[in-house]
Amino acid sequence: MLDDAADDIHPLFFGAPKGTEFRKLRKRIIQHAREAIDQYGMVEPGARWLVCLSGGKDSYTLLAALTELQWRGLLPVEILACNLDQGQPGFPATVLPAFLTKMGVPHRIEYQDTYSIVVDKVPRGRTYCALCSRLRRGNLYRIAREEGCSAIVLGHHRDDILETFFMNLFHGGRLATMPPKLLNEEGDLFVYRPLAHVAEADCERFARAMNYPIIPCDLCGSQDGLQRQQVKAILDGWEKSSPGRRQVMFRALMNARPSHLLDPALFDFAGLARKADNSTEFPDGG
Repeated sequence: MLDDAADDIHPLFFGAPKGTEFRKLRKRIIQHAREAIDQYGMVEPGARWLVCLSGGKDSYTLLAALTELQWRGLLPVEILACNLDQGQPGFPATVLPAFLTKMGVPHRIEYQDTYSIVVDKVPRGRTYCALCSRLRRGNLYRIAREEGCSAIVLGHHRDDILETFFMNLFHGGRLATMPPKLLNEEGDLFVYRPLAHVAEADCERFARAMNYPIIPCDLCGSQDGLQRQQVKAILDGWEKSSPGRRQVMFRALMNARPSHLLDPALFDFAGLARKADNSTEFPDGG
């Protein structure tokens, strides 16, 4: 599937390193994406996906993986890349349109100054992430409807999902995270995360090797003391002391046992009953 012949590769992969390590990395990312798409039933006949592109390493990796699968005939959906320019000061507005045009990727660039709303509404010293995310999501839903899309597709990876789980555990008092597939409250749009099985380190290595024009988030990424950064540091420490622990914890999210937790809404503890008390039979000589 991943033959690197020059005449059989999408423009997104032109200039890709030829070494064995990169080919393994690329294959691993694409296979993980395909597994998540199949496992969580993301493909609908005739679907059109709004693939959200922020300009970060994760969204570039997402776009490349989906485009590769589509190019190979393994993802029968229409892809529309979308960048929401939120009006952040100094945002390089020409970078993504130029990149997507050069790569021949259908796209829509939308300008909405949510930045001014966020800095006006959020008290000084508080983080912007929650309000910024809500405003961004609302605009993406609107754009998806305008473009006739059935889903918005996000670049959250395995580490994002783990971090969100622990943030909910530590600060939210609930066992929850970002699901790979979600139906919005209105019931008319799916939210997909095809990189759910992909490690953040793989996204970083891939985007760096491809030399994609990375755009940093200067709105929330520049703030210190974010809960997500604290959780990331904890997970980094665990991974350093016990390599592979992230993957083990991720597998646990796919292996939930409601009867071994404490939520009576998920398991009928009150209705749990013993078998009928029959007379005990002993073997001969008992």
